[in-house]
Amino acid sequence: MANDGFDFNMCIYDGISYLSRVQESFARQKIFTPHLRPLLPSQSTSVSDSVFKSRIRSRIMHWRKRYAEPNKMDDGSLVSSLSRLMLGGETYGSRPSISIDVCSDHQVQLVLEAVNHTSDDLVPLVVPDKAGAARAVCVIFTSSKEDKNLLLMDIQQSKEEKFRGFREVIDLLSSSQKPIVSYNCLNDLTMMHSKFVAPLPPNMHEFMCSLKMVFSNVVDVSHLWRQIGPLRKAKNIQAALSYLQWQYFVPMEIKIPEQDGTSGVTKNEQNVLRITKLFAKLRNLLKIGPECQLQSGEQYAAVEEYCNVFYPSCMVEDSDDVDFANEPDTAKALSTDNIIFLWGFRGKSVKELKSYLPGLHQIFSEDFEVKLLDKACSALIFRNSDTAMQLLKEISSESPSLNSFFSDGLKAAGFEVYRKVCRLGLWDSDLAEALEGVSSEVAASTLSECNSSQIYWNSSLMLDLKEYLEC
Repeated sequence: MANDGFDFNMCIYDGISYLSRVQESFARQKIFTPHLRPLLPSQSTSVSDSVFKSRIRSRIMHWRKRYAEPNKMDDGSLVSSLSRLMLGGETYGSRPSISIDVCSDHQVQLVLEAVNHTSDDLVPLVVPDKAGAARAVCVIFTSSKEDKNLLLMDIQQSKEEKFRGFREVIDLLSSSQKPIVSYNCLNDLTMMHSKFVAPLPPNMHEFMCSLKMVFSNVVDVSHLWRQIGPLRKAKNIQAALSYLQWQYFVPMEIKIPEQDGTSGVTKNEQNVLRITKLFAKLRNLLKIGPECQLQSGEQYAAVEEYCNVFYPSCMVEDSDDVDFANEPDTAKALSTDNIIFLWGFRGKSVKELKSYLPGLHQIFSEDFEVKLLDKACSALIFRNSDTAMQLLKEISSESPSLNSFFSDGLKAAGFEVYRKVCRLGLWDSDLAEALEGVSSEVAASTLSECNSSQIYWNSSLMLDLKEYLEC
């Protein structure tokens, strides 16, 4: 959309309606356009009313005859023009029309009665003046019943389009019931509420209740990244993106073109793409999935669990720095020697892996923790680093004691392999695929020579990697 130059701001600059429903109602009362008026039941009329109506009907019949019987129009161009001038011939769009001046609503009713008694192929429109009072009736000739229906539809559509604006976008978003993804959006939502919904309620609770009736699910990415411990102090989107780029393996990427004179990409469009990229990464890390994935039994959380939580803008400072010095209480320091990456387990859940692995080798009877990193790869965190190193050595030497492990298609690698994956920047492949490709290049003899470093393991989330880039 950005590459195609789509920008709602341009619509607003060009004059798109920016009114709420209440303001539209007031505007309709002040902006007077030609409109249809229902024909009221006929009442007893005076002699003067009968004469007026007879003259109007006669005039309309003579005017209509020129278009209803075109085969008799053999006049020259000059005579035809004079005839049109005498009869008051005009056009409404591409259709012939005639304008009949009136002085009161009573005369409007008489003209409508005259048109009704003349022919079914005529459509009368009441034309108001600047004060809203009727000043004329425009009678339009239609060539067929289908043409008349089309004209009536065009009149109704034209009436609606005069007030169609940004509110219609809000209504469409609301009716879709799809999650709205934004960043630091409390200010935006209060503005939209006051402009397109209703005046702002007196307190936050009432505002949230009113907002949920319009946007049932609003996801603020600043709330999502606060679910990842070290990111709780991230000040802006770019800081969060930078941290995720270097600290996590997320097999997806979105290209954000630079803002320059040749790309045609605006700052607003760049921000939208950054929000999209950040949401996609956070959704992957936090395992947030749609309803279909929840029903299939996969380890995903519903997006609704993260909706409608907002932080006032005064809590977010404009800084590109992120302070990762103080880790949350749930994070604990851990040596990289304690971690083994495991893949090939065919989509088993954490619970299934915990009960499945001890049956393959006695080493899995030791205390260890399992964390799924994606569908195909998990991290095993052993309490004892010697246990993890022993397992890796047996795997590298293809020990017969691990025959069941190998026959089930399981594969494993140490943290040094993951560190190399990160150095090579293999972001476009699955983690398991990247680990397998790199693990074949890491010799078994180097396992004991790898430099151990410290990371922070968060038991409720993912790996918070702090120092692998320095190794």
